[in-house]
Amino acid sequence: MHLTIVLPTYNEAENLPKMVQALMALSIPNPYSILIVDDNSPDGTGQIANDLKAEFPQVVDVLHRQGKEGLGKAYLAGFQKALNNGADLLVQMDCDFSHQPKYILDMLATVEQADMVLGSRFVKGGKVDETWAWWRKLLSWFANGLYVRALLNTHLRDSTGGFRMWRRETLEGMDIQRRIHSNGYVFQVEMAYVALKLGYNIKEIPIYFPDRAEGESKMDLNIQLEAAMRVLDVRSRHKQLTPADRTTE
Repeated sequence: MHLTIVLPTYNEAENLPKMVQALMALSIPNPYSILIVDDNSPDGTGQIANDLKAEFPQVVDVLHRQGKEGLGKAYLAGFQKALNNGADLLVQMDCDFSHQPKYILDMLATVEQADMVLGSRFVKGGKVDETWAWWRKLLSWFANGLYVRALLNTHLRDSTGGFRMWRRETLEGMDIQRRIHSNGYVFQVEMAYVALKLGYNIKEIPIYFPDRAEGESKMDLNIQLEAAMRVLDVRSRHKQLTPADRTTE
């Protein structure tokens, strides 16, 4: 099975070479590839991505986009390119090492019994960085442990988590290009909710979620609050979905 790691970047010049090196150091069965989706980063990340593609043409590919249009659109574009290129399994992850590459091996072992595997900070064994501000810990716990679970009636402990492994059949059955409309951090919630409503099996595995070591975080309190407010839109848009609504073409 061909595994593609979809890696969206914006101003990740310090992290990108290290991340690609770390991913290539894993014992991932061949064939696998790394798809860098860069949103015209002003710090030169796009050129670094091109250099990595030239150095590792059998592994690294690059999708350049015109500008910063949001995380959701970046992932949807990356997923579509990966599917077009024949990916059977797709990993989505951040480039800042808050998603640690080593967990991909655990995901590969788990995906044999799942339609999507979610790296979770809030299941038993999961943990967030000890240096997180108290408000960030509280908001993340409340959003995932209470708010999203109650509003969407899901069993997931980390609906906003963005470290995931998808089966090709899952993404195709979800018809993501037509159904998914969110473009910020609530994109993660919408993707998980649609998958569950369509009857797909999601398994959470524990991960440790450290803060980024290089560069600046793109998450702040306002972004998290906006994402929380948009959960109601997600419920309204998809609450009528059933497994019968899977796309079968």
